[in-house]
Amino acid sequence: MIRPATPADVPAIHTLIRELADYEKALEEAQASEEQLHTALFGDHPAAYAHIAADDATGETVGYAIWFLNFSTWRGVHGIYLEDLYVRPTARGAGHGKALLAELARLCVERGYQRLEWSVLNWNAPSIAFYEALGARPQNEWTVYRLTDEALTELGAAGR
Repeated sequence: MIRPATPADVPAIHTLIRELADYEKALEEAQASEEQLHTALFGDHPAAYAHIAADDATGETVGYAIWFLNFSTWRGVHGIYLEDLYVRPTARGAGHGKALLAELARLCVERGYQRLEWSVLNWNAPSIAFYEALGARPQNEWTVYRLTDEALTELGAAGR
């Protein structure tokens, strides 16, 4: 079962985010609090949206997708950027990941968005194989860059 997240899902989403960070060998980087997630997802001006994958038999939350809108200047329309997609290892293979992606693809089609994009770690072969089996293709000509921490602060100070 795939459904939009509700405020009551924030503790489960927070737990799953930490599980994902641990899987990606970056638990120390997962610093978001439940309060921050609540504000980001359900505040007056949501920064992101979430969908939950629940076990059909038990109703237990077994996965989630967090996404936000991006914009393509070339296409002239919004798209969805998938920030996180995670399904607990014990629930993998039951179709939850595909169902989460299918729901986001459905939203794209329904709303006229022309892209559904995300990043995957180069070493994550099982996820890469899963995405490619769905028809997703890597954008190898692009390299992701990121400013954080001291570098971000220094550049921000230069902009004053």
